[in-house]
Amino acid sequence: MPAEQMLADGLIDRLGQAESSVKIKYGDQVYRSGHAIRNYHEAVADVMTELKDLGLVQHLHEIVGVGHRVVAGGEEFSESVVIDPQVLQDIRDLKDYAPLHNPVEAEYIDVFCKEMPWATQVAVFDTAFHQTMPAENFLYSIPHQYYEKYGARKYGAHGTSVRYVSQRAAEFLGRPLDQLKMIVMHLGSGSSVTAVQNGRSVDTSMGFTPVAGVTMGTRSGDIDPSLLQYLMRKLKITNFDDIITMLNQRSGLLGISELSADQRDLEAIEDEDPLAKLALDIYANRVAKYVGSYAALMNGVDVLVFTAGVGENAGARQGS
Repeated sequence: MPAEQMLADGLIDRLGQAESSVKIKYGDQVYRSGHAIRNYHEAVADVMTELKDLGLVQHLHEIVGVGHRVVAGGEEFSESVVIDPQVLQDIRDLKDYAPLHNPVEAEYIDVFCKEMPWATQVAVFDTAFHQTMPAENFLYSIPHQYYEKYGARKYGAHGTSVRYVSQRAAEFLGRPLDQLKMIVMHLGSGSSVTAVQNGRSVDTSMGFTPVAGVTMGTRSGDIDPSLLQYLMRKLKITNFDDIITMLNQRSGLLGISELSADQRDLEAIEDEDPLAKLALDIYANRVAKYVGSYAALMNGVDVLVFTAGVGENAGARQGS
């Protein structure tokens, strides 16, 4: 990859909560602040204010381009594109593929477009990297016409992250990317495991939507569909959207522990709380199963790569 200079990088954590935090690293300094940031409008305004206050830019017009990570591009987008009104509408229309992500991503893209109309806005799709998966890995064992008519297939997610860290891992090792077998674990509030062979995605844990795969912060991961029908009957649920909401927003670490979706919170109490420990153990177990299956798929593995918040700091209990 070409050498570039990073002027600053930052993170807004716990957006929408009372304890939101902003962290910006620039040069050898780190700026931190803690205050409530309720939504994306406030987050964008906060970032732009801090960029000027910290002297990183004198005027916002110095920023000529903004890249936006978009989870779901379906088969419509196999590469990054400049955002225009039609692309923004397409991102909204692909909400069925990523119900937790595409709608809010379209929202904050719209905010940036209005606040910085002079800047080129570019959408970078997480699904694009996974377009190299072979059909035997991205197709479900359902009638083939459903794929042909409705695009029912595995799309994956986190491809932008996986592409970057696989390239960086090869650089660190001093070995050609196209000669390596890697398993990349992107472990955060949303988590996925990807088999990368010779620089190409060959399989990944997330599916038609990001709810599939390993256990996550609030998402269930893989589940037998018949269980959902059973629960609908028992709970007298008539709207399947309510079940999808449960799988996306009330499951995973939060659902098992009945306490928190944040691994840090659970680790702080796991010695005293059996459900907190169980949630963490299930999380690590599901990741390990995917790692094992992908090692078999590629007939071996050269590199295990951990990234994202949990991956960088805890690594799904790498030692377990």
